[in-house]
Amino acid sequence: MAATYSFDIVSDFDRQELVNAVDQTEREIKSRFDLKDTQTTIELGEEAITVNTDSEFTLDAVHTILQTKAAKRNLSLKIFDYGKVESASGNRVRQEIKLRKGISQEIAKQITKLIRDEFKKIQGSIQGDSVRVSAKSKDELQQIIQRLKQEDLPVALQFTNYR
Repeated sequence: MAATYSFDIVSDFDRQELVNAVDQTEREIKSRFDLKDTQTTIELGEEAITVNTDSEFTLDAVHTILQTKAAKRNLSLKIFDYGKVESASGNRVRQEIKLRKGISQEIAKQITKLIRDEFKKIQGSIQGDSVRVSAKSKDELQQIIQRLKQEDLPVALQFTNYR
């Protein structure tokens, strides 16, 4: 019997790197001249980041800083799901940035359909919030990884448990 090889496609991020990126963002907000007196707060929760600041202009500046710090720490910007900007007390604005983790059912179906259509001998199966891909050759699995990296999906993909 021939051996089969497999890997999992997941969407996850390194929590500690995110903590470090948010911490660096806070420090830069406190030290930047244009943001120093805005009393901007940025809080990292379990599933979201909450930004509270005095205007939409400073909110955009905070977004830019956060994205720069996240990118330097090899975090995909696709993990940030920006909510709508709400007005808070005292002419301030608040925004919740949800953190995307896991592959939704629709995207998992889209990935397995792509695998079925383009690679006939390879099986893709949805397992919760990840997709398991198995084949008889490691080369075929490498081709799938390369193909999925070309695809522009709304989530950040990682390839784990390669065996």
